[in-house]
Amino acid sequence: MAALASGLLGSLDPTSDRAVFRQIADHLREAIDKGRFAEGAKLPSESELVEHFSVSRMTVRNALSILQSEGLVSSEHGKGVFVRPRPPVRRLASDRFARRHREQGKSAFIVEADAAGSRPEVDNLEVKEERPSTDVSARLGAPRRVLARRRRYLLDGRPVEFATSYLPLDIARDTPIAQPNPGPGGIYARLEELGHTLDHFEEEIRARMPSPLEVKTLQLATGVPVIHLVRTAFDTKGRAVEVCDTVMAADAYILNYHLPAK
Repeated sequence: MAALASGLLGSLDPTSDRAVFRQIADHLREAIDKGRFAEGAKLPSESELVEHFSVSRMTVRNALSILQSEGLVSSEHGKGVFVRPRPPVRRLASDRFARRHREQGKSAFIVEADAAGSRPEVDNLEVKEERPSTDVSARLGAPRRVLARRRRYLLDGRPVEFATSYLPLDIARDTPIAQPNPGPGGIYARLEELGHTLDHFEEEIRARMPSPLEVKTLQLATGVPVIHLVRTAFDTKGRAVEVCDTVMAADAYILNYHLPAK
């Protein structure tokens, strides 16, 4: 069996009180972070790692398990362990809802996809009337029923977020907003056409571990957290016209907020 290339991975420190399998995980993680193993690259086999570090196969498996739990690698049965692709998408938080984009017929997600050079898709679309949760009702001024628009967003075929927009029925019922495809510019363009000129947005963001349903919907690897964002849109009269509850794969986004000094 050929030895691993010199400098690809370090060696164990026998004087360290850090467990051997954790040291191996540290070396592999460093090699990934420094680009020695690119996204999608196959890691050395268990046998190669056993020989390189002079440890047992179980020790190597424990090291690889750490990297899987961190979402850095994925295992393909019969093929090996590979570095997970993690293409970032830059969210232009100070720009993605700019009116000029709506006037060009672009929704916020298309703006983000264009900035990343990615192909946007939407699936799992559902539009229906329903009773709002207590939280959504409070944000929208206590309507008895809302129009809910649920959809999953994909970039280059990869699920990256799942979002539900809630709008008061007195605004959205019997309008293009209630159609599966609301038209160019998305629901914000339609709201403004209906006289609800958008004034500002409020966003609340937190990071957490995903639910089993979110893992399935976003096809998340073990150890990958999600970003949970709740955005409320207000018109120029101060009315809350939409609440959007979004769950995003944390390894698919860079939150890029513009914070002016004055």
